[in-house]
This record gives sequence, structure tokens and C-alpha cells, in this order.
Amino acid sequence: MSRFDWLTEYLARLEEEHVVARAGDATRLAPAHYLELDAGDWGTVARVAAAFGCRWAGLWGDAVAEAIVVRACLVHQGDYLVLQTSVPLSHPVLASHTPHFPAADRMERHLQDMLGIALLDHPDSRRWTRHQAWAESDFPLRHDFPLRGRSPRRTPADSDYPFERVLGSGVYEIAVGPVHAGIIEPGHFRFQAVGETVLRLEARLGYVHKGIEKLAVGRDPGGLARLAGRVSGDSTVAHTWAACMAMERAAGVEVPPRALAIRAILAERERIANHLGDIGAICNDVGFSFAQMQFSRLRESWQRDNQAVFGHRLLMDCIVPGGVHLDPTPECEQILRPRHEALSRELDTLLPILEDYPSLEDRLANTGCLSGEDARQLGVTGYVGKASGQDYDVRRDHGYAPYDLFEIFSPCLTEGDVEARLQIRAQEIRHSLELMDRLMTRMPEGPVAATWPETVADTEGLGLVEGWRGEILSYVRFDGHGAVARFFPRDPSWFSWPALERLIHGNIVPDFPVCNKSINGSYSGHDL
Repeated sequence: MSRFDWLTEYLARLEEEHVVARAGDATRLAPAHYLELDAGDWGTVARVAAAFGCRWAGLWGDAVAEAIVVRACLVHQGDYLVLQTSVPLSHPVLASHTPHFPAADRMERHLQDMLGIALLDHPDSRRWTRHQAWAESDFPLRHDFPLRGRSPRRTPADSDYPFERVLGSGVYEIAVGPVHAGIIEPGHFRFQAVGETVLRLEARLGYVHKGIEKLAVGRDPGGLARLAGRVSGDSTVAHTWAACMAMERAAGVEVPPRALAIRAILAERERIANHLGDIGAICNDVGFSFAQMQFSRLRESWQRDNQAVFGHRLLMDCIVPGGVHLDPTPECEQILRPRHEALSRELDTLLPILEDYPSLEDRLANTGCLSGEDARQLGVTGYVGKASGQDYDVRRDHGYAPYDLFEIFSPCLTEGDVEARLQIRAQEIRHSLELMDRLMTRMPEGPVAATWPETVADTEGLGLVEGWRGEILSYVRFDGHGAVARFFPRDPSWFSWPALERLIHGNIVPDFPVCNKSINGSYSGHDL
């Protein structure tokens, strides 16, 4: 079945279930397809989509007048489909997608906490995002809830979350976090173990909930781009690009080819910096400090070049609505190309050491294995998915500019262990270096930003970008005055955190740090 034929067959299967799916305006969330549904058919549509082989990629709600509009995104063969329905504020009830898509679990609970939608047949009724910051009857994304919240008092500790327990002789519990010994963000991990073997792990996140979705309301495009760049600081380029892509599609703005090429260079530089850091950190977590020192050195040098050429070590605020904020001079290429060659030579020396070091192989191989079936069910993308046989890359399979002009290499392995996730990172660094050289060789002439329209009213757009962790989805809706009415950024970490809970089963407790680092989910990107 070709990429664009699947929707016809999917609609035919919905008709067999007596589901009325109304195709919306084809340009509304283009290039995604768009279907409007009755609320009563929401669960049936998910069941059919799961049987059809779709991947579940996101869910968000939007309080509009006296109703809540709910949208979910499905993916099939690189093609995207947005489902939409609505429920009245007076009776916000909707069937859960989680029985058919395990990936939907926590995002549905987030929807429940933020908008007050009751989800029928959801297997887990516990709150997720709410913690103790607001009352059970308060829903922050509804219009009547103030940005500052209602209580002036300090939020009480979230000490009574009902973690699930494993009972039995010899089973004991280990509580880790939310405050950790390092400088990482807060997250709580509750282990059930026998001896050193992990029987169950349950994560509790949300401690750095920032109110991103509420903060976005009322902003202008430039303000939203800056906010998007702070959803997750290590993915500032990818999140800003996705948000700007959504706004540009909503506004009908065509980004100049030169600006698109510069955006891609920025995204690949972000990918390389984070992969370098992760490779060193994975090795350090099993005591191989030599690699940590060497790859940290390489990352530091790389980020200093970011500062010198683009004005920021993390490349923050380099992307703006309509383009990029600066045009690198010809001298910049003379700085960057030799750095690419130097990093490639360093990798020629360092990577074989990692591959041939027996003690490292002993700790990484067959550790933290995520099966292909678990990866598929949980909808993981990026290096986590690629290491477990999920061969998907938005740059290649969805083909957005300027990547659609190039052959995109996307590595894929099937072992699903820590070693495979490290190897995917190393191969992606290699390809990104080659890709940036090709981008610079074919760099178009012309402006680096388009003129933004004076008014962009009552429109919406969807942005889809391959960040260094994987697929990032960003939805933006403008109100009648041209201000942002709804912003939803979906980081890949929504799906990789549950993957960590799966892959740790049967491993020993001391291997948790390296398993965690091999996933490296973003707390901030998840805790909107």
C-alpha cells in the first residue's frame, strides 16, 4: 500500500463499524489529513486504527466556548492524520484510547487533569500532572482558571501518590528522587525488587510543570517562538522549529530556502552536541570515565563554536517565525568545515575504543533491552525506537524542507539494548556531519526571513520535526485577533519515559543509571 492510499482503506473500515468520519478542510492542518468525529465514535476509531497498524502520536484538548475540542494524531507510513471531536463542558466524557494504544496512557491523564475530561475505560484513574498544585475541581486549561493559580500558599508535598506495589516474599521497595544527587531535574522512581533484580519500576514525573500551555495564551508569534525554545532547553532548536512551522502553516508564510537550510544546520548541530554528551555519560555510568572526559571535551568545543558562529552555546532563539534571526557570514563556513573534519577524525579514534573495550561491552550489551513489540506499543521514536527496530525518521519519512532535497540516512538496529542506543547515537553524529557539509555546499542565496502578515486570525497549524530525541509535534491555534489561543508541544519523552519502565524489568538495580541515561528522557519536555 502506498503512503497516500492507506487513508481510503482506513475510512472503509470505519464505515464497516458505522462510524461517520467527516473530512475537514484539506488545508486546515496540512500536510496532515483531518477527520471530524462524533464523540461516541472516539473509542471505535482508536480500535480500528490500532488494528490497522497506526502509531499513536499525541493528544490535546482546547477549551472553546461551552465545549472542549479534543484532537489526537495518528501516523501511518510517514503520513499524519488528526482526529477531532468535541464534548460539552457540562458533561465532558470521552472513551479512552489507552486500551488500544498504551502510548496514550499518560497524555490522556494529563488531559484529564488539565481540562477535566473523564475518560471511560481508562485503566488508570490516578492523577498525573496535577500533583497538589490545585484542587480536584480545578482545571488549569479552562478559561476560568487564572495563570497564577488560586492559592497563595506553597504547594504541599506530593507524598500520597498511590504507587502500585508488588507483593510477595522477599520483595522490597526502593524510592529514588525526586531530588537527585546530581544536577538533573526532579523525577521520582519507585522500584520493586527481589535481591538486586528489578520486578517493577514506576516513574512519577511532573515536578517541573511550568504551565507552558497556559503561558502561551495571548502571545504573539515571536513570543511563542521564544517560549517554545524553553520547553526543553536541550531541544531548543527542534521545539522552536516545530512551533514556528505550525505558525507558518497557519499563517500561510513560506520560509525562504536559505533560512530552511540554516535551520537544518542548527538542528543537526543540536543533535550532535547532545549525542556527544550522552555517549560520554553512558560510559561514565558504568565507570569508564575516560570516555566521559573525551566526549565532554568534544561537546564543549562544539558548543563554543555555536557561541562563536550563532551567538548562543545552545542555539537558543536562533529560529524565529518566518526564518532565522541571523545570516552567517561566508567566514562562518570557513570556521565550521574544519571543525566537522576535526570531529570526524576524533571519532575515528574514539569510537573503535568503545567498540573494542571488553569491560564496556560487558556492561552495555544485553542491558536494558526494549523489545521491538514494546517499542511499537509505546510509540517511541528517535534513538530509542531505532535501536529497537522502529525504522522511522521524520526527516526521511515525512520529508519536510530542506531535508526533502537530500538522501537521509537513518540507522536502525534490533537489539534494543543500551549498546544499540549508543551505536545509533554514534551513527547519527556521523550522518549529521556529512549532511551539514552538503547543506553548506548547496546553501541557497536570498533572504533568511519572510515578512510576517499583519494579522493571522482564526487559523491553526501543525508542526512536525525530527528532534535529536525523535519526533516532535507542535500545534498552534490563533484567535480572532491574531494572538495565540492554544499551543501544545509534544516532546518524544512522553513515550520514552514509559519505555524506561518496561526495559528495566529483569535488570539489576545497579544498572538503572546506565539504562536511564541511555533513554535520557527530558523531564522538562514532559512536564509542560
